[in-house]
Amino acid sequence: MHDIWNPWHGCHKISEGCRNCYMFRRDAMYEKDSNIVTKTASFDLPVKRKRGGSYAMQERGTVYACMTSDFFIEEADGWREEAWRFIRQRRDLHFCIITKRIERFEVSLPDDWGAGYENVTICATCENQKRADERIPILLRLPIRHREIIHEPMLEQIEIEPYLKSGQIECVVCGGESGENARPCYYNWILHTREQCIRTNTPFYFKQTGARFVKDGKLYLVRRKDQIPQARKANINTRVR
Repeated sequence: MHDIWNPWHGCHKISEGCRNCYMFRRDAMYEKDSNIVTKTASFDLPVKRKRGGSYAMQERGTVYACMTSDFFIEEADGWREEAWRFIRQRRDLHFCIITKRIERFEVSLPDDWGAGYENVTICATCENQKRADERIPILLRLPIRHREIIHEPMLEQIEIEPYLKSGQIECVVCGGESGENARPCYYNWILHTREQCIRTNTPFYFKQTGARFVKDGKLYLVRRKDQIPQARKANINTRVR
């Protein structure tokens, strides 16, 4: 089981990995400006309680944090300390934080962080080789107990085996891009990453095909609702989520 916690919304730096992301596409439907970072009404959701005193957010399970922004975005520096306090309080939950700003990880880091909270996984997104070579070395040197790499959207074949040999990466996730203007994702890229994971005994997870999926030289246009099921049908995961 998992929950979504969005303490703030908005993302002002559009990179090659997020120019077609779900947040920007959905906000455009409602004429909202995704470039404006705002605190949301669910900011304190992890510590909210029901009338009977139990937590409103499920006890036990995984919480995916900041899916409509980035936990380490600059505009949220003033709010992050309190968000960390909520995470520290809810030791019964495991928080998964996906970021493209791993270089800002230590900004507003709690004083008691030490080698990392046991209930936090930090996932660095690396959509191409350039981003992998920039971000993964930072991810590996930081005081983090649980680390993952995410190639989503995967935009090219990526070499990460030297990083995986460190033994510090707990899982690698791959997936294609969604949306009308999605760039193609090649199955060979996915398999190449899987092979690197197998050689280094690193769990691997193929999350979704994306909207434009190329396999055996043929381009498949995959509907949004079919992208995750089609990836699951490939049956190539070495870790089940």
